[in-house]
Amino acid sequence: MRTIPRPRRATIARGAVRTKERALAPDLARGVMLLLIVLSNTAFHLYAARHGSSGWHPVDGSPVDHAVQFLMIVMLDQRVYPLFAFLFGYGMMQLYLRQTAAGTRERTAVALLRRRSLFLIVLGLLHATLLMAGDVLGSYGVGSLVIGLLFLRRADRTILSWALGLAGLTLIFAGPALQAAVNGDLGAYGTTTTEPSYTAFAAEEEDPLTAAATRLRTGLQITFMAGLLSLTLPQFLLGFWAARRRVLEEPGRHLRLLTVTAAAGLAIGWLGALPSALAHVGALDVPPAAVSEAGVLTQLRDVTGIAGGIGYVACFGLLAHWLSTRARLHGSRPVVAVAAVGKRSLSSYLTHSLIFSPILAAWGLGLGAHLGSATMALFAVGVWLATVLAAYELERRDLRGPAEVVLRRLIYGRPRPVAGDAVRS
Repeated sequence: MRTIPRPRRATIARGAVRTKERALAPDLARGVMLLLIVLSNTAFHLYAARHGSSGWHPVDGSPVDHAVQFLMIVMLDQRVYPLFAFLFGYGMMQLYLRQTAAGTRERTAVALLRRRSLFLIVLGLLHATLLMAGDVLGSYGVGSLVIGLLFLRRADRTILSWALGLAGLTLIFAGPALQAAVNGDLGAYGTTTTEPSYTAFAAEEEDPLTAAATRLRTGLQITFMAGLLSLTLPQFLLGFWAARRRVLEEPGRHLRLLTVTAAAGLAIGWLGALPSALAHVGALDVPPAAVSEAGVLTQLRDVTGIAGGIGYVACFGLLAHWLSTRARLHGSRPVVAVAAVGKRSLSSYLTHSLIFSPILAAWGLGLGAHLGSATMALFAVGVWLATVLAAYELERRDLRGPAEVVLRRLIYGRPRPVAGDAVRS
């Protein structure tokens, strides 16, 4: 009797990225990015401060507080998470290319990324419910599910065209508000009754269970709406395109692209947020609606954040190239330590919340009620430095971050010997 052969089981040809395969620029970028993220997340812990129509940064405080608020609006607000999105997309494509180069079938590699996205959604919702409602892991997981299904195997020209098209679509949606800004009608959009930002994040809630319920509602909204409707989708695709060209692994081959992108991106990003920052500190007299959530100046700030985020990425690429030409600095402890944070970015990101929320929120120690923008920023820098020291110690011992260990076990399963991949990392 003829035996019918069983269908060949889809196999993953290799494990996660090995230490020797890592490039400095992406890890360095992720390490610094985490500092920018922890700084940008400080505002909603200032729940006892007086807020204006923007509902985000406080409008009171000392001159130093106002200076910190000004710098955050210009350099961080809606600029850091686009940077995160680019690096997330870059990492997705890196994983896909490593798998297919090792012999994994394309469909299997896509399924691997799909499984990774699903676990990130679950992890993000847990993170939001337990600690920080503003979690973006879940929303990026949703976005990567769509992007991964539609674009991982597309041609470079298609990816770039869609990235530019989505960026252009964002400009079209913001067009009426931008036109109102040109015409000087700054009060045409927005409202003066914006809910304070901290309310949706439950920082001021004293009951832990009530706070968790509020965070869950906010987390669900951010995860399943922001993941598809945010300004970060163009950066996802640009990260795909750049990863195929190894822009961050080989920055020396792309110096002109990186230089032009850094200069143009930062100029557009910072100038686009400048009116909002000036209005916030009282140096520019505008209607309160102009700086509210849907206000003219807020939309201008958000749209130009696309360019600002990409500009930061280019700066990190140039920095990595500059360091690579200086062996003494390339291997210095500060550079190694910051890159070590980038290698353990998930663990570091979650650690920020493990420290922040119980200490700052009203349901915890409530320290956030006694800090201003400047002292909160100092606290954030201190938390980041603590993760740098921890990551450096793990790097010295050649250990991964705990969150990375768990996520890789969920994605790849138990390590098992595979030809050409005896050492997994």
